[in-house]
Amino acid sequence: MGGSVIIGTRGSKLALWQANWVKGEIERNHPELTVTLSIIKTKGDKILDVPLAKVGGKGLFVKEIEDALLSGAIDLAIHSMKDVPSEIPEGLCIGAVPDRENPRDAILSKGHKKLTDLPENARVGTSSLRRSSQIRKIRPDLEIVPLRGNIDTRLRKLDEGEFDAIVLAAAGVRRLGFEERISEILDPDQVLPSVGQGALCIEIRENDPRIEKIVKPMDHSDTNTVVSGERAFLHRLEGGCQIPIAAHGKVDGETFTLTGLVADLTGETIIKETITGPRKDSEVLGVALADRLLARGAKTILDQVKETADEIGKR
Repeated sequence: MGGSVIIGTRGSKLALWQANWVKGEIERNHPELTVTLSIIKTKGDKILDVPLAKVGGKGLFVKEIEDALLSGAIDLAIHSMKDVPSEIPEGLCIGAVPDRENPRDAILSKGHKKLTDLPENARVGTSSLRRSSQIRKIRPDLEIVPLRGNIDTRLRKLDEGEFDAIVLAAAGVRRLGFEERISEILDPDQVLPSVGQGALCIEIRENDPRIEKIVKPMDHSDTNTVVSGERAFLHRLEGGCQIPIAAHGKVDGETFTLTGLVADLTGETIIKETITGPRKDSEVLGVALADRLLARGAKTILDQVKETADEIGKR
């Protein structure tokens, strides 16, 4: 049969690991295909000296790749699911969601200290408002400092003494072989993960049966169910990746459980709830959980956070 498949990806080590994993799976299932990678720079890759909250906008790490997919320059796109906005552009869809890595956050620190054991007023690096809000709730004394760049860059800054600890997604650290650097993997009861964290998104064009058939075997039913519920929660809250929104779902047999939260920037106010129901209704449950949080005042918090982010963006 033959033919070729072009995969669009960012150029970071983690993005290339993810894209090469997908490339390997396609080659294993379709040895007759020629599979190549096309590295695309996104807005988030180009602006590295500014905190993400200041850069603003949705799709900082996906838009340019999605544009290439829509134009036909690539056949499919690989993203970290947590970077994908809850609204997919018209003409595109999620073709597959592979088995998820560990969705939790990890602390990497000097002296291998856990979050609760860090010295008073320690400097903790993270670019995530979601992480900083929840960490401030646990340790209000800590100095949270914006930290951008790929995993190598962040580890180097930790090693050079710029930070006492940094917070990263456990999945990325594990995928790149730095697992021994992890001081602590945070329980979701401490810090609830980002929507889709640890999962990959294989994005394709709608009405592209050839590519749909090629990627479908990589879809993991439980992961897809859970991530769909988490993303429905995010979509109902109209949250971008720079808003302190978190959700963590799990499937147990035919039951789906989802915990979600909305926090203010200080971590003083956190609205958090859990919902349980049939796994087939994961998206409906995600929306219902979001509505519960909105009824408890989440919209006021989100409006305040957006207002603050807009003010920061104008500076």
